Amino acid sequence: MPAPAIPAALPAPFDAMDGQLSSGLPQHAALAVATRDRLVESIHYGSVIATAPDGSTLAAAGDPLAPFYPRSSLKPLQAVALVRAGLDLPAGLLALTAASHSGAARHRDGALRILELHGLAPSDLENSTDLPYGATEREEWLRSGGHATRLTQNCSGKHAAMAATCVINGWPVKGYLDPSHPLQQLIASTVAELTGEAPLALSTDGCGTPLFALTLRGMARAFGRIAAASNSAAGNTANSTSDGGGHAPLTAEAAVGLAMQQHPDMVAGERRDVTELMRLSPGIVAKDGFEGVQLVGLPDGRAIAVKISDGGDRARMPVTVRMLEALGVDTAPLAGIGTAPVLGGGHRVGLLQATDFLSTPVNEAL
Repeated sequence: MPAPAIPAALPAPFDAMDGQLSSGLPQHAALAVATRDRLVESIHYGSVIATAPDGSTLAAAGDPLAPFYPRSSLKPLQAVALVRAGLDLPAGLLALTAASHSGAARHRDGALRILELHGLAPSDLENSTDLPYGATEREEWLRSGGHATRLTQNCSGKHAAMAATCVINGWPVKGYLDPSHPLQQLIASTVAELTGEAPLALSTDGCGTPLFALTLRGMARAFGRIAAASNSAAGNTANSTSDGGGHAPLTAEAAVGLAMQQHPDMVAGERRDVTELMRLSPGIVAKDGFEGVQLVGLPDGRAIAVKISDGGDRARMPVTVRMLEALGVDTAPLAGIGTAPVLGGGHRVGLLQATDFLSTPVNEAL
Protein backbone atom coordinates (compact mmCIF):
# COMPACT_ATOMS: atom_id res chain seq x y z
CA MET A 1 0.00 0.00 0.00
CA PRO A 2 1.27 3.55 -0.67
CA ALA A 3 2.95 5.28 2.25
CA PRO A 4 0.58 7.86 3.78
CA ALA A 5 1.29 11.56 3.47
CA ILE A 6 2.72 12.66 6.82
CA PRO A 7 4.80 15.56 8.14
CA ALA A 8 8.23 15.67 6.51
CA ALA A 9 10.20 16.76 9.57
CA LEU A 10 10.06 17.34 13.28
CA PRO A 11 9.60 20.90 14.58
CA ALA A 12 12.55 23.27 14.61
CA PRO A 13 15.24 22.69 17.26
CA PHE A 14 14.65 24.19 20.67
CA ASP A 15 16.50 24.51 23.95
CA ALA A 16 15.31 21.65 26.15
CA MET A 17 15.88 20.50 29.72
CA ASP A 18 16.91 24.02 30.80
CA GLY A 19 19.97 24.01 28.57
CA GLN A 20 21.23 20.58 29.59
CA LEU A 21 21.37 19.44 25.96
CA SER A 22 24.64 20.34 24.24
CA SER A 23 22.75 21.45 21.12
CA GLY A 24 19.26 21.72 19.66
CA LEU A 25 17.34 18.71 18.45
CA PRO A 26 18.38 17.25 15.07
CA GLN A 27 16.08 17.94 12.14
CA HIS A 28 14.93 14.35 11.70
CA ALA A 29 12.50 13.39 8.92
CA ALA A 30 9.62 10.92 8.90
CA LEU A 31 11.23 7.66 7.74
CA ALA A 32 8.74 4.91 8.62
CA VAL A 33 5.07 4.62 9.44
CA ALA A 34 2.85 1.97 11.00
CA THR A 35 -0.75 1.86 9.86
CA ARG A 36 -3.68 0.00 11.40
CA ASP A 37 -6.63 -0.38 9.03
CA ARG A 38 -5.38 2.52 6.88
CA LEU A 39 -5.02 4.89 9.83
CA VAL A 40 -1.54 6.08 10.72
CA GLU A 41 -0.88 4.75 14.20
CA SER A 42 2.83 5.50 14.66
CA ILE A 43 5.52 7.52 12.88
CA HIS A 44 9.23 6.90 13.26
CA TYR A 45 11.43 9.92 12.56
CA GLY A 46 15.13 9.75 11.93
CA SER A 47 17.97 10.52 9.55
CA VAL A 48 19.59 8.53 6.77
CA ILE A 49 22.36 8.95 4.22
CA ALA A 50 23.83 7.05 1.29
CA THR A 51 27.42 7.80 0.32
CA ALA A 52 29.42 7.19 -2.84
CA PRO A 53 32.75 5.31 -2.81
CA ASP A 54 34.55 8.64 -2.46
CA GLY A 55 32.46 9.52 0.60
CA SER A 56 30.30 12.12 -1.12
CA THR A 57 26.54 12.15 -0.56
CA LEU A 58 24.28 10.27 -2.97
CA ALA A 59 21.00 10.71 -1.10
CA ALA A 60 19.90 11.80 2.34
CA ALA A 61 16.92 12.63 4.52
CA GLY A 62 16.69 14.27 7.90
CA ASP A 63 19.88 15.54 9.49
CA PRO A 64 22.73 13.14 8.64
CA LEU A 65 25.40 15.57 9.85
CA ALA A 66 24.01 15.77 13.39
CA PRO A 67 26.29 14.09 15.95
CA PHE A 68 25.04 10.72 17.17
CA TYR A 69 26.44 7.71 19.03
CA PRO A 70 26.88 4.75 16.64
CA ARG A 71 26.74 2.29 19.55
CA SER A 72 27.50 -1.28 18.42
CA SER A 73 27.81 -0.32 14.77
CA LEU A 74 31.29 0.84 15.82
CA LYS A 75 32.39 -2.77 16.37
CA PRO A 76 33.65 -3.47 12.84
CA LEU A 77 35.80 -0.31 13.07
CA GLN A 78 37.10 -1.40 16.47
CA ALA A 79 37.84 -4.83 15.00
CA VAL A 80 39.89 -3.22 12.21
CA ALA A 81 42.02 -1.53 14.86
CA LEU A 82 42.57 -4.85 16.67
CA VAL A 83 43.66 -6.62 13.47
CA ARG A 84 46.04 -3.78 12.70
CA ALA A 85 47.51 -4.31 16.17
CA GLY A 86 48.27 -7.96 15.43
CA LEU A 87 45.07 -9.82 16.29
CA ASP A 88 44.99 -12.95 14.10
CA LEU A 89 41.92 -15.13 14.45
CA PRO A 90 40.02 -17.63 12.31
CA ALA A 91 37.30 -15.88 10.32
CA GLY A 92 34.45 -17.09 12.52
CA LEU A 93 36.08 -15.74 15.66
CA LEU A 94 37.01 -12.48 13.93
CA ALA A 95 33.34 -12.05 12.95
CA LEU A 96 32.48 -12.56 16.63
CA THR A 97 34.87 -9.72 17.45
CA ALA A 98 32.56 -7.39 15.47
CA ALA A 99 29.38 -8.93 16.87
CA SER A 100 26.40 -8.10 19.02
CA HIS A 101 25.71 -11.80 19.35
CA SER A 102 22.56 -13.51 20.57
CA GLY A 103 24.38 -15.57 23.18
CA ALA A 104 24.03 -19.01 21.59
CA ALA A 105 26.48 -21.75 22.56
CA ARG A 106 28.66 -21.04 19.51
CA HIS A 107 28.91 -17.39 20.54
CA ARG A 108 29.78 -18.15 24.16
CA ASP A 109 32.23 -20.86 23.15
CA GLY A 110 33.79 -18.57 20.55
CA ALA A 111 34.45 -15.79 23.03
CA LEU A 112 35.93 -18.32 25.45
CA ARG A 113 38.12 -19.70 22.65
CA ILE A 114 39.53 -16.24 21.90
CA LEU A 115 40.47 -15.91 25.55
CA GLU A 116 42.02 -19.37 25.80
CA LEU A 117 44.11 -18.87 22.66
CA HIS A 118 45.83 -15.99 24.44
CA GLY A 119 46.15 -17.44 27.92
CA LEU A 120 43.18 -15.53 29.30
CA ALA A 121 40.03 -16.43 31.23
CA PRO A 122 36.53 -14.96 31.55
CA SER A 123 37.70 -13.19 34.71
CA ASP A 124 39.89 -11.00 32.48
CA LEU A 125 36.84 -9.53 30.74
CA GLU A 126 35.78 -6.05 31.84
CA ASN A 127 32.45 -5.73 30.04
CA SER A 128 29.13 -5.53 31.86
CA THR A 129 27.23 -8.70 32.76
CA ASP A 130 23.99 -9.66 31.06
CA LEU A 131 21.82 -12.56 30.01
CA PRO A 132 21.97 -13.69 26.35
CA TYR A 133 20.48 -11.05 24.03
CA GLY A 134 18.41 -13.41 21.88
CA ALA A 135 15.02 -14.34 23.32
CA THR A 136 15.32 -18.05 22.52
CA GLU A 137 18.95 -18.16 23.66
CA ARG A 138 18.05 -16.35 26.88
CA GLU A 139 15.22 -18.75 27.67
CA GLU A 140 17.44 -21.78 27.06
CA TRP A 141 20.20 -20.30 29.23
CA LEU A 142 17.80 -19.61 32.09
CA ARG A 143 16.25 -23.08 31.85
CA SER A 144 19.72 -24.56 32.25
CA GLY A 145 20.23 -22.55 35.45
CA GLY A 146 22.36 -19.84 33.87
CA HIS A 147 22.63 -16.29 35.13
CA ALA A 148 23.95 -12.98 33.82
CA THR A 149 27.68 -13.20 33.05
CA ARG A 150 30.27 -11.28 31.06
CA LEU A 151 30.61 -14.18 28.63
CA THR A 152 26.89 -14.23 27.80
CA GLN A 153 26.71 -10.44 27.35
CA ASN A 154 26.35 -9.63 23.65
CA CYS A 155 29.70 -7.82 23.37
CA SER A 156 31.84 -10.59 24.87
CA GLY A 157 33.50 -11.43 21.56
CA LYS A 158 34.73 -7.85 21.19
CA HIS A 159 35.96 -7.73 24.76
CA ALA A 160 37.75 -11.07 24.50
CA ALA A 161 39.49 -9.80 21.37
CA MET A 162 40.42 -6.52 23.07
CA ALA A 163 42.00 -8.39 25.98
CA ALA A 164 43.78 -10.71 23.52
CA THR A 165 45.20 -7.75 21.60
CA CYS A 166 46.65 -6.42 24.85
CA VAL A 167 48.45 -9.73 25.39
CA ILE A 168 49.78 -9.70 21.83
CA ASN A 169 51.25 -6.22 22.29
CA GLY A 170 52.44 -6.56 25.87
CA TRP A 171 49.94 -3.98 27.11
CA PRO A 172 48.23 -4.33 30.50
CA VAL A 173 45.04 -6.35 30.25
CA LYS A 174 43.63 -4.83 33.40
CA GLY A 175 42.12 -1.47 32.61
CA TYR A 176 41.90 -2.08 28.85
CA LEU A 177 38.68 -0.01 28.74
CA ASP A 178 40.33 3.15 30.05
CA PRO A 179 40.31 5.79 27.28
CA SER A 180 43.99 6.48 28.01
CA HIS A 181 44.97 2.81 27.53
CA PRO A 182 47.15 2.21 24.42
CA LEU A 183 44.45 -0.09 23.01
CA GLN A 184 41.74 2.55 23.23
CA GLN A 185 44.06 5.22 21.87
CA LEU A 186 44.70 3.01 18.84
CA ILE A 187 40.98 2.39 18.38
CA ALA A 188 40.23 6.12 18.60
CA SER A 189 42.78 6.96 15.91
CA THR A 190 41.54 4.14 13.68
CA VAL A 191 37.92 5.29 13.98
CA ALA A 192 38.97 8.83 13.09
CA GLU A 193 40.87 7.58 10.04
CA LEU A 194 38.10 5.33 8.73
CA THR A 195 35.32 7.89 9.22
CA GLY A 196 37.38 10.95 8.27
CA GLU A 197 36.06 12.66 11.42
CA ALA A 198 37.32 13.64 14.82
CA PRO A 199 34.90 12.56 17.59
CA LEU A 200 32.31 15.25 18.24
CA ALA A 201 31.69 14.01 21.81
CA LEU A 202 32.82 11.16 24.04
CA SER A 203 30.85 8.79 26.24
CA THR A 204 30.75 5.18 27.44
CA ASP A 205 28.84 2.42 25.67
CA GLY A 206 26.57 0.02 27.54
CA CYS A 207 29.28 -2.65 27.69
CA GLY A 208 31.85 -0.19 29.05
CA THR A 209 33.94 0.68 25.99
CA PRO A 210 34.71 4.29 25.06
CA LEU A 211 32.09 5.63 22.66
CA PHE A 212 32.53 8.40 20.08
CA ALA A 213 29.89 10.71 18.67
CA LEU A 214 30.19 10.90 14.89
CA THR A 215 27.94 11.67 11.94
CA LEU A 216 25.99 9.29 9.76
CA ARG A 217 28.12 10.43 6.83
CA GLY A 218 31.34 9.54 8.61
CA MET A 219 30.10 6.11 9.64
CA ALA A 220 28.83 5.40 6.11
CA ARG A 221 32.26 6.27 4.71
CA ALA A 222 33.88 3.76 7.07
CA PHE A 223 31.52 0.95 6.12
CA GLY A 224 31.99 1.71 2.44
CA ARG A 225 35.74 1.30 2.90
CA ILE A 226 35.39 -1.99 4.75
CA ALA A 227 32.96 -3.48 2.23
CA ALA A 228 35.00 -2.35 -0.79
CA ALA A 229 38.18 -3.77 0.71
CA SER A 230 36.57 -7.14 1.38
CA ASN A 231 35.08 -7.27 -2.12
CA SER A 232 38.45 -6.45 -3.68
CA ALA A 233 40.18 -9.08 -1.57
CA ALA A 234 37.58 -11.71 -2.47
CA GLY A 235 38.09 -10.97 -6.17
CA ASN A 236 41.87 -11.10 -5.89
CA THR A 237 41.69 -14.41 -4.02
CA ALA A 238 39.47 -15.91 -6.71
CA ASN A 239 41.77 -14.71 -9.48
CA SER A 240 44.96 -15.91 -7.82
CA THR A 241 43.36 -19.29 -7.11
CA SER A 242 42.27 -19.74 -10.72
CA ASP A 243 45.67 -18.89 -12.17
CA GLY A 244 47.70 -20.67 -9.50
CA GLY A 245 49.12 -17.47 -8.05
CA GLY A 246 49.70 -16.64 -4.39
CA HIS A 247 47.32 -14.75 -2.13
CA ALA A 248 48.18 -11.18 -1.23
CA PRO A 249 47.96 -10.43 2.51
CA LEU A 250 44.58 -9.08 3.54
CA THR A 251 44.26 -5.57 4.84
CA ALA A 252 42.60 -5.26 8.24
CA GLU A 253 39.50 -3.78 6.60
CA ALA A 254 39.28 -6.70 4.17
CA ALA A 255 39.85 -9.30 6.89
CA VAL A 256 37.05 -7.90 9.06
CA GLY A 257 34.62 -7.44 6.17
CA LEU A 258 35.21 -10.93 4.77
CA ALA A 259 34.83 -12.52 8.20
CA MET A 260 31.47 -10.82 8.69
CA GLN A 261 30.27 -11.82 5.21
CA GLN A 262 31.38 -15.43 5.62
CA HIS A 263 29.96 -15.82 9.14
CA PRO A 264 26.87 -13.60 9.45
CA ASP A 265 25.50 -15.93 12.12
CA MET A 266 28.43 -14.95 14.36
CA VAL A 267 27.79 -11.22 13.84
CA ALA A 268 24.26 -11.52 15.26
CA GLY A 269 22.46 -14.87 15.27
CA GLU A 270 19.53 -16.89 14.01
CA ARG A 271 16.28 -14.93 13.55
CA ARG A 272 18.27 -11.66 13.58
CA ASP A 273 17.65 -9.30 10.65
CA VAL A 274 21.31 -8.29 10.24
CA THR A 275 22.30 -11.92 9.80
CA GLU A 276 19.49 -12.36 7.26
CA LEU A 277 20.48 -9.20 5.41
CA MET A 278 24.04 -10.44 4.85
CA ARG A 279 22.86 -13.93 3.92
CA LEU A 280 20.36 -12.61 1.38
CA SER A 281 22.62 -9.91 -0.12
CA PRO A 282 26.06 -11.45 -0.62
CA GLY A 283 28.94 -8.98 -0.65
CA ILE A 284 27.54 -6.45 1.79
CA VAL A 285 28.79 -5.74 5.30
CA ALA A 286 26.07 -4.84 7.82
CA LYS A 287 25.98 -4.03 11.51
CA ASP A 288 23.23 -2.70 13.74
CA GLY A 289 23.46 -0.74 16.97
CA PHE A 290 21.21 -0.02 19.92
CA GLU A 291 18.93 3.03 19.71
CA GLY A 292 17.88 2.42 16.11
CA VAL A 293 21.21 2.44 14.26
CA GLN A 294 21.98 0.52 11.06
CA LEU A 295 25.07 0.61 8.82
CA VAL A 296 25.49 -1.16 5.49
CA GLY A 297 28.51 -1.19 3.18
CA LEU A 298 28.07 -2.28 -0.45
CA PRO A 299 30.71 -4.16 -2.48
CA ASP A 300 31.40 -1.15 -4.72
CA GLY A 301 32.16 1.15 -1.77
CA ARG A 302 28.77 2.82 -1.48
CA ALA A 303 27.20 2.75 1.95
CA ILE A 304 24.08 3.52 3.96
CA ALA A 305 23.72 4.83 7.51
CA VAL A 306 20.42 5.00 9.39
CA LYS A 307 19.48 6.47 12.77
CA ILE A 308 15.92 6.17 14.09
CA SER A 309 15.37 9.13 16.41
CA ASP A 310 13.19 7.42 19.01
CA GLY A 311 15.66 4.53 19.35
CA GLY A 312 13.02 2.04 18.30
CA ASP A 313 14.44 -1.04 16.60
CA ARG A 314 11.54 -2.01 14.35
CA ALA A 315 11.91 0.85 11.83
CA ARG A 316 15.64 0.36 11.27
CA MET A 317 15.49 -2.40 8.66
CA PRO A 318 12.52 -1.17 6.57
CA VAL A 319 14.32 2.17 6.15
CA THR A 320 17.56 0.39 5.25
CA VAL A 321 15.86 -1.77 2.63
CA ARG A 322 14.18 1.31 1.12
CA MET A 323 17.61 2.95 0.80
CA LEU A 324 19.09 -0.16 -0.81
CA GLU A 325 16.23 -0.10 -3.33
CA ALA A 326 16.96 3.57 -4.06
CA LEU A 327 20.58 2.64 -4.81
CA GLY A 328 19.50 0.08 -7.38
CA VAL A 329 20.06 -3.02 -5.23
CA ASP A 330 17.70 -5.93 -5.91
CA THR A 331 15.64 -5.96 -2.71
CA ALA A 332 13.19 -8.70 -3.76
CA PRO A 333 15.01 -11.24 -1.54
CA LEU A 334 14.63 -8.83 1.39
CA ALA A 335 10.83 -8.68 1.34
CA GLY A 336 10.64 -10.55 4.62
CA ILE A 337 12.64 -7.91 6.51
CA GLY A 338 11.74 -4.83 4.46
CA THR A 339 8.28 -4.47 6.04
CA ALA A 340 6.49 -5.94 9.04
CA PRO A 341 2.80 -6.75 9.52
CA VAL A 342 0.71 -4.92 12.10
CA LEU A 343 -1.54 -7.51 13.75
CA GLY A 344 -5.01 -7.43 15.18
CA GLY A 345 -6.38 -10.58 16.74
CA GLY A 346 -3.52 -12.51 15.20
CA HIS A 347 -4.36 -11.29 11.69
CA ARG A 348 -2.69 -8.64 9.57
CA VAL A 349 -4.61 -5.37 9.77
CA GLY A 350 -1.85 -2.95 8.80
CA LEU A 351 1.78 -2.55 7.88
CA LEU A 352 5.04 -1.07 9.13
CA GLN A 353 6.86 0.35 6.11
CA ALA A 354 9.28 3.04 5.06
CA THR A 355 7.89 6.35 3.81
CA ASP A 356 8.87 8.03 0.57
CA PHE A 357 11.48 10.00 2.48
CA LEU A 358 13.73 10.54 -0.55
CA SER A 359 11.09 12.50 -2.46
CA THR A 360 12.46 15.71 -0.89
CA PRO A 361 15.59 16.99 -2.72
CA VAL A 362 18.89 16.41 -0.95
CA ASN A 363 20.31 19.47 0.82
CA GLU A 364 23.03 20.79 -1.49
CA ALA A 365 25.13 21.68 1.55
CA LEU A 366 25.71 17.99 2.25
